[in-house]
Amino acid sequence: MPSVSFSDSQFHSHFFLQQLWSDSSESLSELTQQNVQRTTVKTDATHRLIIAAEGLNLAKVYQVQHALNDGLSFVSFTDSAYSPHCQTQAIVAQVNVQNEQVNELLEQVSGQTRTELFLLPVCPSLNAPGLLVMDMDSTMIGCECIDEIAYLAGVGEQVSEVTELAMQGKLDFAQSLHQRVACLEGVPLPLLQGLLDKLPIMSGLSVLINELKKNGWKVVVASGGFTYFANHLRDRFELDAAVSNVLETADNKLTGKVVGQVVDASVKAATVKELADKWNIDAAQTIAMGDGANDLLMMKEAAYGVAYHAKPVVRQQAKLAIRHSGLDTLLHIFG
Repeated sequence: MPSVSFSDSQFHSHFFLQQLWSDSSESLSELTQQNVQRTTVKTDATHRLIIAAEGLNLAKVYQVQHALNDGLSFVSFTDSAYSPHCQTQAIVAQVNVQNEQVNELLEQVSGQTRTELFLLPVCPSLNAPGLLVMDMDSTMIGCECIDEIAYLAGVGEQVSEVTELAMQGKLDFAQSLHQRVACLEGVPLPLLQGLLDKLPIMSGLSVLINELKKNGWKVVVASGGFTYFANHLRDRFELDAAVSNVLETADNKLTGKVVGQVVDASVKAATVKELADKWNIDAAQTIAMGDGANDLLMMKEAAYGVAYHAKPVVRQQAKLAIRHSGLDTLLHIFG
């Protein structure tokens, strides 16, 4: 075990990990059931740090704690209630924040240790109504639908370059959307069915949706993509609503135009507020998740903005980030 100097406030977590380390042959869940509940410490800590990873083990927990000692003072540990429901396992630490640059430290340590690290002063609850609004492309599904259509039209590279710049926030989204859709003129609608049949669903999506809806939460897709795909996901996963752009068609082909208002960053943000008001959901129980710059406004509108496998500019501004794991990892943030 690495040699580490602990302050008085960190002694209890050090002792806790030594207890767990004494029998590494047992699973993390077995060890925490035996030891965590006895490791209770009175504390003024107001933040909860969730450490999650696939195959999380004690060495990884210790590695994370050691790396975060400059920014956080660890006080006590508990098990995550949702590890059995997720592909990831997790441990929850009560911490005192000591460093204003802790978010940068979390980003660094998450990358070094291949763990998901969530730091929250207050957690959302599954015991009260809530709302999750999700982006579609590269969040719910592992592709950008407009790029996939563009490849069918023979202009894939041209369109994907513009998409990437728009997702990084380097181009106006609405303007770039019209520019990209214009390249799709003449694509036959039957070709789109082939894309529907092979949409790459992100890992953990069905687990996340099922768990939230089982507990009375509303789940919505709000996308700068297209109704053809968003409505398909709405029906497939029994989502509560879908907001996206409408592609104009004529003679069973795409015309290269978008019908009506473009679903841009401001529309996505408005969707969070409007649906929370419509369903009488407390603003503190709202979550928005996405990967691109056009998701930042809705992530700020929600109480919890989550960057999922996101562009660097999005991770830097998001309150929470899932960098490596599946969508169901989000379940660990619930108190």
